[in-house]
Amino acid sequence: MLKIQNLSKTYPNGTQALKNVSFDVADGEFLVVIGLSGSGKSTLLRCINRLIEPTEGKIIWDGVDITTASPTELRHIRRKIGMVFQQFNLVKRSSVLTNVLAGRLGYVNPWASLIGIWPQEEKDRALQALARVGIAEKAHNRADSLSGGQQQRVGIARALMQEPKLILADEPVASLDPVLSHSILQYLEQLNKEGITVICSLHFLDLVHRYATRVVALKDGMKVFEGSAEEIDRVKFKEIYGEEAQEVRAASL
Repeated sequence: MLKIQNLSKTYPNGTQALKNVSFDVADGEFLVVIGLSGSGKSTLLRCINRLIEPTEGKIIWDGVDITTASPTELRHIRRKIGMVFQQFNLVKRSSVLTNVLAGRLGYVNPWASLIGIWPQEEKDRALQALARVGIAEKAHNRADSLSGGQQQRVGIARALMQEPKLILADEPVASLDPVLSHSILQYLEQLNKEGITVICSLHFLDLVHRYATRVVALKDGMKVFEGSAEEIDRVKFKEIYGEEAQEVRAASL
């Protein structure tokens, strides 16, 4: 169980990205976070594993307060939290295999990994992760030679290397076309069916309806909705996305 309790984040320039946000995520859920750009979705996900430090509030995972964890404790916590990024966050000039192996940094000798020395068992694990997402044959290609959809699959394989209990996916399909979007989300859905909790931020309601077991919506850093995808009716849509977006949606129906 993940508990977000009264979470707030104010950046040094005064921008308040999150305002007293609270909700729970049960083990095994596929929770989707929705909202306009700038609503606080990315900040929320990055606060969960403390890539961004919260200003106030608590994040409690399996009874452990992540917000007060020491650097050593946080390193152990992050082992079990995979992260999939919108812009892939790959080392473009490195091989696909090297990028996937980076997901294992929390488990191996950091000095050996820095100079590219990896145990064969870890290399085998990385190849298995790439096989799971269908691109094992790309293992020795440079990451920047792959298409966007392939690069995102590398990102998922990298997250798998952590043997995660939780995956945070920060708008993982925002730069992909609809067909590739479904392909990437289906990989995340399969991992979720295997018992991995997924928290994923998305823009498009058709994807929300297809993949979410539950939805949290943010607007201006505040939680304005929590419930099932089916409950996002026209009233809630207007509340989340505003009058102008409501009119555009109505015109397209």
